[in-house]
Amino acid sequence: MMKKIIRVWDLPIRLFHWLLVVCIVTSFITVKIGGNAMELHARAGYCVLTLILFRICWGLIGSHHARFIHFVPSPKGLFNYLSGKTKAGLGHNPLGALSVLALLFSIGLQAVTGLFANDDIAFEGPFTKYVSSEAVELLTSIHRQNEKILIVLIVVHLCAIFYYQKFKGEDLIKPMLLGDKEIDPSEEAKYLPSDLGQASRDGGLQRGLALLLLSLIAVILGYFITR
Repeated sequence: MMKKIIRVWDLPIRLFHWLLVVCIVTSFITVKIGGNAMELHARAGYCVLTLILFRICWGLIGSHHARFIHFVPSPKGLFNYLSGKTKAGLGHNPLGALSVLALLFSIGLQAVTGLFANDDIAFEGPFTKYVSSEAVELLTSIHRQNEKILIVLIVVHLCAIFYYQKFKGEDLIKPMLLGDKEIDPSEEAKYLPSDLGQASRDGGLQRGLALLLLSLIAVILGYFITR
């Protein structure tokens, strides 16, 4: 019997995800190198902030499975899922949703505090001139400490992907690369019926809107950073 193919992740979400991976890896590598590499570190950080702001906006106006309202669980919804009373959605399940929110918050915090950070050697954030030296010191400390938290969250995220692949036979990487999720008819019962008939819109209009939104965010953020 043929599998049902449903578009879960639209192109804007997939590009956001993999561009964010590239920018975060670049940030980690360049901060360890230090020196002149800190300029690239800063640029990667600006790109990260642009992507996070885009994801927040897309979580409000984007395609079905990208919207926060369709995957962020209520306390009751989380409890019901953990107790087996609620079926999983095609996108993020409730636990996965909490992981995504934690990652977005930590990554966003890292990018924002980086704007005010000062290592007294090779880097000074563009917004340090707007706050007191005490605030700069505090935000720099948060930037450094949050790096450890972010690493832990990324490791947990990767372990979850491995767990689902190895022990549940569910490939989470392929849908994030190609956009589609293949559902075997024998497995349809474990998903929400409403999700099985709800594919994410991923046409030219949707992609054009995403490009316009991303460009607008990049221009506005770039304006304030370079003032």
